[in-house]
Amino acid sequence: MSDSSAFDRLVVELRRITLFGSCGSVLGWDEQTYLPPAGGEHRANQLSLLAGMRHEMATSARVGDLIAAAENEVRGEAAESPRGVVVSEARREYDRATKLPQALVEELSRVCSLGQQAWIEARKAKSFAQFQPWLEQIIALKREEARALWNGTGEIYDALLDAYEPGASTAEVAAVFDALRPPLVTLLREITESPRQADPSILTRTYPRAAQEEFSLAAAKAIGFDFDAGRLDVAAHPFCSGFGPGDCRLTTRYDERHFPGAFFGTLHEAGHGIYEQGLDRTQYGTALGDSASLGIHESQSRMWENFVGRGRAFWTHFYPQAQRQFSDALGKEPFDNFYRAVNDVRPSFIRVEADEVTYNLHIMLRFELERRLIGGTLEPADVPAAWNERFAASLGLTPPDDAQGCIQDVHWSAGLIGYFPTYALGNMYAAQFFDAARGELGDLDAQFARGEFAHLKEWLNAHIHRRGRLYKAPRLLEVVTGAKLSHEPLMRHLRRKFGELYGL
Repeated sequence: MSDSSAFDRLVVELRRITLFGSCGSVLGWDEQTYLPPAGGEHRANQLSLLAGMRHEMATSARVGDLIAAAENEVRGEAAESPRGVVVSEARREYDRATKLPQALVEELSRVCSLGQQAWIEARKAKSFAQFQPWLEQIIALKREEARALWNGTGEIYDALLDAYEPGASTAEVAAVFDALRPPLVTLLREITESPRQADPSILTRTYPRAAQEEFSLAAAKAIGFDFDAGRLDVAAHPFCSGFGPGDCRLTTRYDERHFPGAFFGTLHEAGHGIYEQGLDRTQYGTALGDSASLGIHESQSRMWENFVGRGRAFWTHFYPQAQRQFSDALGKEPFDNFYRAVNDVRPSFIRVEADEVTYNLHIMLRFELERRLIGGTLEPADVPAAWNERFAASLGLTPPDDAQGCIQDVHWSAGLIGYFPTYALGNMYAAQFFDAARGELGDLDAQFARGEFAHLKEWLNAHIHRRGRLYKAPRLLEVVTGAKLSHEPLMRHLRRKFGELYGL
């Protein structure tokens, strides 16, 4: 070991830290899937302990010394060279982590674990008041975290956004959203006014859970998720956890009177899982074995869910199977009626069930409220009123209860402040990646209609997944597509698809 380079020793240490962190991820997954309710407090204490131990490892003087020595070794190498990126990203994460007191890291882990358990019960009770004390604790801790991390420029929210979209600023995200909103609102108005409307009741017939599970598993497998290296379980809120090479867990939730929830939720999480399974396992623990950003990650899930999974070609292949699987609900239903139903556009309350057109309006609302919560201009107690006011202004609806309003998402209970903007960024990234894939792979629709999804998956593996964090997200987008981030490709996709469906 003494003869190895500082870079090699740093990589060993980074893998050890990542491996230790993955143990906590397993406990977190179990908490959301199989943990008995009475074990909640003990699990919170376990996670808090592990979070503190990992933080101590990651911020040790030994790691700092290894990074400094490795920086000397790679000095002179190109900024985007593999070794240069591993070291620079290790430095970025080390500097960020060392600004956080270990006691804060441990308390955030403990409170957010308990907060998620409280959120589940509050959501069942449709009661924000039941969750409010936990949100107050979580926001107070996240404000403390943001103050510790913030460099004093831009907005304090930048400090939390950076954890999910490295290098992005609140102002940049707001500018992209401001450009997207007007054409989105215009398109929504035109669709709403169109006389050509779908019948969404097709999707609320009876769809037995066992059949949904079988059909969802088949679709996830068909698009390329490897179930020898992963599994699908049930949770209160769908998510994907990649523990490391060979172990990626997906979750979904079933409603026998609502087909899209579990099916498109599974496709979405399978998209995340395909990214996790496509990472270079030889680089595990380093930046080259990790995703470029959460926005890029979301581009993969949103692509498989919407650009592929809600496409005509996809259902040309899968609808006969769906008719056999759900013969009572769909056996006599014409293809076009079903296809229009799964692409029905109308304002609705639940983000994860929103259509492609209105979805980003849900995200913009959450982004606005998060900025205010962390900036101190909105207090947790005032969230329901602020949510309902903004929801009515954006989507023309007032949530009938808190479960369909401000406590529908797990994110705030888990302390994931800064996460929401990446969904809308992901939609925009996805549009540009999908255009590039079409340009290189030819007639993707013909391939999908034949049930062939491997070419797209392999293209994504090569161009995005296996590159890890070699490039920051904006740079990766340019390398893959030759263009900077823009709302226009997404709007072209929406205009083309829904213009045809609604006769615009």
